[in-house]
Amino acid sequence: MSVHAGLLTVEEFLTLPDPKEGHHELHHGEVVVMPPPKKGHQETQEQLHVLLKRLSANRYAVRIELAFRPTPEHEVWQADVGCVSLERYHATAGDEYLMGAADLVVEVLSPSNTMDEINDKMSVCMDNGCVSFWVVDPKRKRVSVTEGNLTRHYDETETIPCSLLAGEIRVRDIFE
Repeated sequence: MSVHAGLLTVEEFLTLPDPKEGHHELHHGEVVVMPPPKKGHQETQEQLHVLLKRLSANRYAVRIELAFRPTPEHEVWQADVGCVSLERYHATAGDEYLMGAADLVVEVLSPSNTMDEINDKMSVCMDNGCVSFWVVDPKRKRVSVTEGNLTRHYDETETIPCSLLAGEIRVRDIFE
C-alpha cells in the first residue's frame, strides 16, 4: 500500500518518520507500509534463521528482516531472512543498507502476498546479485527455490540442497 504521492529517492525515503507499526519499504519509488509479521510468520523466520545459521559455518551473516538497496535509486527492500557473505556484510556501515540483494533471500508467504508482489521481489533480487531466492509457503509446507532461470519446488518429504552454504535443509525441519 503506497503512502506517499510521487516517486521518492532513497535519500528522501530516509527522512520519513517510522510508521506506528510495521516498517516502510521503497518499491520502485513508492513507499509501501509492511505490516508487522504475525506469530506463525515469525516462528517460520526464526526456524529458517537457525537452520541457515547452522549451515553458514561463520562464512555468511544470516539475518531476519535484512534490509538492502538494489541498484536503482528508488529501492529499499527487506528480506524475511537473508544470507550475505561476511565480507559484504562487514563492508556495510552500521547506518547504511546492504548494497544489492543478499546472496540468499527467503520470503515467507503471508495471506496478503500476491503472486505479482513475490515475482517482483524475486526479479529485483535476482537482478541485484541474489544467487538463490526461496519462497516458503507455510500453508502448503512447500519451498520453491529459484537459482538462475530454474525454479524447483520441494515438499515436506524432500531436502533442499543449498550449494551456496554447502549443505542441505530438510523441508519438514522448517515447519517444526
